[in-house]
Amino acid sequence: MPRATKIVATLGPASSDREVLERLLRAGVDVVRLNFSHGKAQDHIDRATLVREVAAQVGKPVALMADLQGPKIRVGKFAEGKVMLVNGQSFVLDAARTEPGDLGGVGLDYKELPRDVKPGDTLLLNDGLIVLTVEAVKGEQVHTIVKIGGELSNNKGINKQGGGLTAPALTAKDMEDIKTAMSFQCDYLAVSFPKNATDMEMARQLANVAGEPYRHKPAMIAKIERYEAIPHLESILKASDGIMVARGDLAVEVGNAAVPALQKKMIRMAREMDKITITATQMMESMIQNPVPTRAEVSDVANAVLDGTDAVMLSAETAAGKYPVETVEQMHLIALEAERAEDVRLDANFSDRTFARIDQSIAMGALFTAHHLGCKAIVALTESGSTALWMSRHNIHVPIFGLTTQPRSVARMALYRNVRPLQMESFTDRDAALVAAERILVGRGILRPGDTYAITCGEPMGYPGGTNMLKVCRVG
Repeated sequence: MPRATKIVATLGPASSDREVLERLLRAGVDVVRLNFSHGKAQDHIDRATLVREVAAQVGKPVALMADLQGPKIRVGKFAEGKVMLVNGQSFVLDAARTEPGDLGGVGLDYKELPRDVKPGDTLLLNDGLIVLTVEAVKGEQVHTIVKIGGELSNNKGINKQGGGLTAPALTAKDMEDIKTAMSFQCDYLAVSFPKNATDMEMARQLANVAGEPYRHKPAMIAKIERYEAIPHLESILKASDGIMVARGDLAVEVGNAAVPALQKKMIRMAREMDKITITATQMMESMIQNPVPTRAEVSDVANAVLDGTDAVMLSAETAAGKYPVETVEQMHLIALEAERAEDVRLDANFSDRTFARIDQSIAMGALFTAHHLGCKAIVALTESGSTALWMSRHNIHVPIFGLTTQPRSVARMALYRNVRPLQMESFTDRDAALVAAERILVGRGILRPGDTYAITCGEPMGYPGGTNMLKVCRVG
């Protein structure tokens, strides 16, 4: 049984070399993430070109995801690069300060902080490792007392417990970065810190305008990392193609203990709404330094797989870690084992569902039929990839093959759980297309003589949303 859950790997200094990148793709990477928090525009353009070259060489469909930086809610720099804060001491966050910071205080990249906080608020710095209580706000200065001290270094992030920072999701830098990402036609665009559906709608509009010269529209991923986003989850999902469960900032704002249940809720809601999910942050963190993961990390990855996530994501592990390829290999093995234990309950899934659209009904019929007949494969002849996406929202131990004439649909389907995208030539005749599809699958060793498979397509051929036929075939 091939692995259903996809692996997203972040490129960085440890993985931008052609040889390492090739090893990563062969080890199981399906989506490559370009993190716009680091590097210049040309770096990302060059890396995107390299990824596509290596993917073609390896013969594997790989999606490119551009991840926007979002607002820089951070402290400034220190004269010595860092300070050691002690419990009980005073510390001033000063939006007007231009000189480097010291033990008494530091400047702010985020100038709106004095307007966003009030006495009694709790500020969490450096991913919650340092906790400050706001004592007073005087003009541009936020006076605080250190509740939990530690080392604070240059440009560490600031969160407010319970949310409430007003920073817009899209900065001027993000708007420029969207143009860069569209210049290489990224398949997915991830938006950092959206608070509501409007943030995602605005990002989509900007991306569509920037992509117009290339006739390209990327799929939009909302990174759920703000407290304010949680009540608006449903509307954010409607405005997006998928979400990233970004557990780092989210955990700092809502508290660590709340995150596992939120993760399950988000994945369940996304699947019900036919959207995709990526589970991210610290999944294999210890492998930045160590050649094997901890038992807790193994459980974490396995649980995300059992929750039904489309993909599990690696950040620093592949961008800057010592063992990028080994990390992907471990993640691949963990996901495979977890999938073997999955419960397939298609009958129960469909008993309370109604499908108003013909193409959706055909997709569900293919799953049901393949499950009960023990088919070797489900094949969707699809222009946009929608039929394959709907099929992939349900657990089934039958691999789904998305056959399309569109190169962009091939790349987009690389992120869908349990979907293997393949490109095929265009046909106007349905029967010729069905014969060609079988020939491709037999040629790749996926189907053998005597195997049964379910195949869906639309007539007339070549129109998105036109799937209206399901056929069960046996290889002769």
